Amino acid sequence: MRLLPVLILLLAGSLPAQVSFAPESIAVEIGGKPFTTFHYGVDAAKPFLAPLRAASGKIVTRGFPMQMLPGESRDHLHHRGLWFTYNDVNGVRFWENDPTYTRQPLGRVTVRGTSWKGPAGTLNAVMDWRDPAGKVLLVENRDMTFRAEGDLRMIDFAITLTAAVDATLGDTKEGAFAIRLAEEFTERRGGKIVNAEGLTGMVNCWGKRSAWVDYTGVIGGERLGVAIFDHPSNRRFPSFWHVRDYGLFSLNPFGQSSFNPDLDDNITKLKTGEKLSFRWRVVIHPGDAESGRVAELYKAWAAAR
Repeated sequence: MRLLPVLILLLAGSLPAQVSFAPESIAVEIGGKPFTTFHYGVDAAKPFLAPLRAASGKIVTRGFPMQMLPGESRDHLHHRGLWFTYNDVNGVRFWENDPTYTRQPLGRVTVRGTSWKGPAGTLNAVMDWRDPAGKVLLVENRDMTFRAEGDLRMIDFAITLTAAVDATLGDTKEGAFAIRLAEEFTERRGGKIVNAEGLTGMVNCWGKRSAWVDYTGVIGGERLGVAIFDHPSNRRFPSFWHVRDYGLFSLNPFGQSSFNPDLDDNITKLKTGEKLSFRWRVVIHPGDAESGRVAELYKAWAAAR
């Protein structure tokens, strides 16, 4: 649906935010400054949020492949800002699904419609997960609530997947709720990964289950962190984490044996009309996990059921 640009004012936390609707994107501002943009991703085969900014205005996500910035890595065309897909839905690949890829079958997530829920500051998007023939396998209903509290920037996600047909989600590490962070977050550039159990580094955090993971780096002299929270009400909480030292940051509520071969395959079967719901939060904060009070922030969020 083609929309004329329109500006809407709301309150998000203690700072005013604005959204402006364009035909294939929705820009979000907080306190009169850019925060992020929801892209329908027509050319990318999936919607995504990019870039994401800290309260200081510094961008914490990688620019590629949307922008060609000097010094950035140019791998994984399907890593675009913040996104949610999975690589095995009835055998269809929705994660590694850039339209230029030749490995089939490639799925496509298309935005059916968007709306604004004021005054809470929530953007709703309804999306169809389509196989190569255009058949809808899953319908995703997603609420994204944008919040600002002091020097914190947060997005709350409430996502419901409804099976449009009988659907099977296989066991793969390639998924699901993910961010590709800026180059400064990579371990070779001094970035640090830490999880809720206090484990650090990719070697210790990859493939482990945890309630949250935080990834920090220094951008323009400022240490910034990005945390993803997994809510206790979610299926198979806490999720396994597909977090890499090159800036990929992802939790996976579906994979199991792909992370730990000693465990059985986790095959998720949904009958037509059956639903799966998830709640996640993304927090962009100054400092590291300790100074950014990540554990404290998680505890307060998880308690607010």
